[in-house]
Amino acid sequence: MKLEILVLTLCSVCYATVNYDGFRVYRVIPTNIHQLSALRELPETYQFWSEPGNLYNNVDVMVASDQKNEFEEFLLRMKLRNSIMIQNVQELINAEQIHSSEFNWKSYHNITMINSWLRSLEVQYPGVVKVIVGGESFEGREILGVHISFQPGNRAVFLEATVTFIINELLTNTDSSVRRVIESRDWYIFPSVNPDGYEYSRNTDRMWRKTTTIYERCNGADANRNWDYHWMDGGASNNTCSETHAGPKPFSEKETKTLSNYIVSVIHDLDAYISFHSYSQLLLIPFGHQGLEVPENNDQLHAIGNKAMKKLAERYGTKYTVGNKPNVLGYIGSGGSIDWIAGVHKVKLVYTFELRDTGKHGFILPPDQIIPTGLETFDGVIQIIDEYDASNNYK
Repeated sequence: MKLEILVLTLCSVCYATVNYDGFRVYRVIPTNIHQLSALRELPETYQFWSEPGNLYNNVDVMVASDQKNEFEEFLLRMKLRNSIMIQNVQELINAEQIHSSEFNWKSYHNITMINSWLRSLEVQYPGVVKVIVGGESFEGREILGVHISFQPGNRAVFLEATVTFIINELLTNTDSSVRRVIESRDWYIFPSVNPDGYEYSRNTDRMWRKTTTIYERCNGADANRNWDYHWMDGGASNNTCSETHAGPKPFSEKETKTLSNYIVSVIHDLDAYISFHSYSQLLLIPFGHQGLEVPENNDQLHAIGNKAMKKLAERYGTKYTVGNKPNVLGYIGSGGSIDWIAGVHKVKLVYTFELRDTGKHGFILPPDQIIPTGLETFDGVIQIIDEYDASNNYK
């Protein structure tokens, strides 16, 4: 039996022409329903970095410089507990704009460099690495990835987002116990499943998170609210200007439609699907829609996740919280890829990593955090697979 792993990467790091000088990120904690409702009714000009969900959960809001006084008056009027997490968003953007002429993990790279590096691996590791096309974007870019296979008969893992470092570790790590796990699987890995949005975020608007599909009023949809399982069943919007715009229908986005077709083509070998996003240091378990549905193996996913995050913490002490999406996020969000994988295709081992940090930098993680984040995340992924094998007596 062949076990395959599929990895997708959604990267949000970029260089922008939209200027965020003077923009602040406030952390607000609602303690009553009135406060929570008021936060949810804020106009679209305020950008939520984390959504208002449950009482006592952190809500991170980016506020423009010309809205600062108005927002602080709102906080005072509503008696909302708050603190400033980021004094000036543009300063963090400037700090991450480190260019490198060669591919490494000391800076963030554009799609062209990432794809060139992927193609070089096929030459460097013949018979092990194969470049694959998982789909196509609205603007016609390929969703490029790699299939890493060490032996026939393996099952597979699919990983989504922040995975170029993981690719390198899969190919170069020499620890014998780690190699045992690595070589027991096939790995399907896609470093960017929203290449248009990634490039737009680098070149035009650093805080862009959606696709670039053309719609009335505003462009783009949240690709992780566009999958066809309980689509628009809470925590998603039909407003094209919303950051959580789910699109006009499931799989309306070319990226999700074509990628889902590719996943279906390998689904018979897939027993793990792991996606990666930022931020908050969480390991999320399906499902995200209304009704609090949980997977049949929910207890197993919690047990494996807790052991894996304990292993992750051994390297740098980074603490992750494990749980079902609404419970640990504090809000619902339907139409995610892991929900479609678990709900429609019944893949047993399904998680989303919400990576570093917990709000100091938010979506704008400095380049000096790339390698530490990659190392500890790799530790966690390997432990997830190892614990799953142990719990299922997989050989």
